[in-house]
Amino acid sequence: MNNPVQLLVVEDEKNVGETLAERLQAAGYRVTLAASAARARQAWRTQAPQLALLDVGLPDGDGFELAAELRGAVPQSAIIFLTAHGNPEERVRGLEIGADDYLTKPFHFRELLLRIQNCLKRAQDLAELPGTMRGVVLIGRARVDFERFSAEVDGVSHALTHKECAVLRLLASRVGKAVSRDEILDKAWSADEFPTSRTVDNFIVRLRKLVEPDAGEPRVIRSIRGVGYLLNELTRE
Repeated sequence: MNNPVQLLVVEDEKNVGETLAERLQAAGYRVTLAASAARARQAWRTQAPQLALLDVGLPDGDGFELAAELRGAVPQSAIIFLTAHGNPEERVRGLEIGADDYLTKPFHFRELLLRIQNCLKRAQDLAELPGTMRGVVLIGRARVDFERFSAEVDGVSHALTHKECAVLRLLASRVGKAVSRDEILDKAWSADEFPTSRTVDNFIVRLRKLVEPDAGEPRVIRSIRGVGYLLNELTRE
């Protein structure tokens, strides 16, 4: 790689973490290894990694809570959860937080490499969507900055996750036109994440809380029965 991607590996098992870091470095990535939530926070602030591999079980905190905190600090970074548990509820929780993928231990290293590559490629593809806006746009009551992954509402800044930004950006690129749930799933999620139409609906509910004057009677992001959603309002600043 000409400009190696910076990865953060958060793993409290010393042998597992060191082996994983070595193999990722051999694959051409720059890697920082953190064995605790505290060290992960420090590395996140100083290095702003493009992607983090985050263990769910950490000695000094919950991996899900850490992910939400890190996502707020550097929202443009991707997150892949690594966990010894295959609990579907944990997978759903991780994806709702905004994780880009979820991998259960033990896993094949080649599969991990492919998932990392897919996450980075999706981020690049989203950045190149036709109609992608630069700078700030007004969507309903929110001032949305896609480049900074943020939405300002009533003077308060809210971090957007990769998925939230991806869904909103896709709708914004087709303002006034219906976008199907299937297309939203195809653009913002991978098949490995096992998303459903309900997944899209949950994200729309969260976005409506930001952009709608009254989320109970949505007018900015409209539901198109049997199809998907349509963004009705967008103004470029």
